[in-house]
Amino acid sequence: MSIRVVELFAGVGGFRIGLEGYPKKKRSAYDVVWSNQWEPSTKKQHASLVYQARWPKCVHVNKNIEEVIEEDFKSIPEHDLLVGGFPCQDYSVATSLKNSKGLRGKKGVLWWSIEAILRKQGKKAPKYLMLENVDRLLLSPASQRGRDFAIMLSSLNALGYAVEWRVINAGEYGMPQRRKRVFIFAYKKGTETYRDIRQCTSAKEWIVKEGLFARTFPCSSYDAHVGEGKIEADIAKISSDFNLTGLKSPFLNSGMMINGAYTTLRIKSRYRGKSKTLGDMLLPLDEIPEEFMISKQDIERKSGWRYQKGAKRIARVNASGHRYVFSEGSMTFPDVLGRPSRTIITGEGGKAPSRFKHVIKQDGKYRRLTPIELERLNMFPDNHTALDGVSDAKRAFFMGNALVVGVIEKLGKELAKRMNSK
Repeated sequence: MSIRVVELFAGVGGFRIGLEGYPKKKRSAYDVVWSNQWEPSTKKQHASLVYQARWPKCVHVNKNIEEVIEEDFKSIPEHDLLVGGFPCQDYSVATSLKNSKGLRGKKGVLWWSIEAILRKQGKKAPKYLMLENVDRLLLSPASQRGRDFAIMLSSLNALGYAVEWRVINAGEYGMPQRRKRVFIFAYKKGTETYRDIRQCTSAKEWIVKEGLFARTFPCSSYDAHVGEGKIEADIAKISSDFNLTGLKSPFLNSGMMINGAYTTLRIKSRYRGKSKTLGDMLLPLDEIPEEFMISKQDIERKSGWRYQKGAKRIARVNASGHRYVFSEGSMTFPDVLGRPSRTIITGEGGKAPSRFKHVIKQDGKYRRLTPIELERLNMFPDNHTALDGVSDAKRAFFMGNALVVGVIEKLGKELAKRMNSK
């Protein structure tokens, strides 16, 4: 029997490809039964159009998830696994919502949509969650380091979930992009995995050897420091009082929580297999459209590519009249082909010189990366985002927002193995 999946904040389908394969594998352990994608502040929903074009027979909803929950909650089917790469926002508690118990988060903050689905489904809530976010989630906000993640942990604990988390850099496990993200896996009380963690020798043992992340992406502890603590049950109190004076977050790059008690430690990756590189992902030079080529003039001109990538010290004045010197170090130019690429950003597209866009030198010529190459760096199929009316810049934007599919594929295999062995 397949594992039923709901995919939130679906983008162009990274989680779905990682779990089901594309095209869907005949013996895939997973079946995405419902998906949702909504891009605020834009009329044309390009990502959703790509998703629907690739899976034309799927049940896909292109509507604000908050509205779906409020107006048509029963349309979200029962499922075993909830997945999504939700935005990193300010999760602080606002005020009581009408017709709800207790305090909930600010409207428009999409973590609370996940929480609402779990809460409203009650006993039928999914057994497992697999979520992804930028790694700064563990540090935010700057005024209360770790508060936002503490609110998430408290919310999940109240709903009966144990949680493990891990910052994973895809490039450290043989994948072609050095994309670092925090992955969060939660399992509901009553599942075999929940019982497994209760029976484990120690929390550290689970984090480093026995947990989903440890089994999928081998690691070792980085130092002797182990952080431990108890998550406050009152999310309003966390919102107002958590870590008011602490300069550091209590949450390190891996950890777990069960029954409100958390353990966290620093880990480092252990990988000895083959690694894919930026150079492995490139198209032949004779297949590159002229618009992606960069002339020597554009490299060397004032404010050109070499200037953007170089070290700078610039005198500036802020709005209050304070004078200061803005400085930044140099970046490798052109990008190294013999190692995994830097992280793709949403502003990767377009001809204008930029510090953060990739520039390579291939057969003696400078150029930008094409949409197909950006897709390959995220381990998407070639031309997955190609669609009439979708520009190259928009395709680059999609990949800047996407995850590395290979990470989800590996996690999905390990989870399926665990679920099917019980």
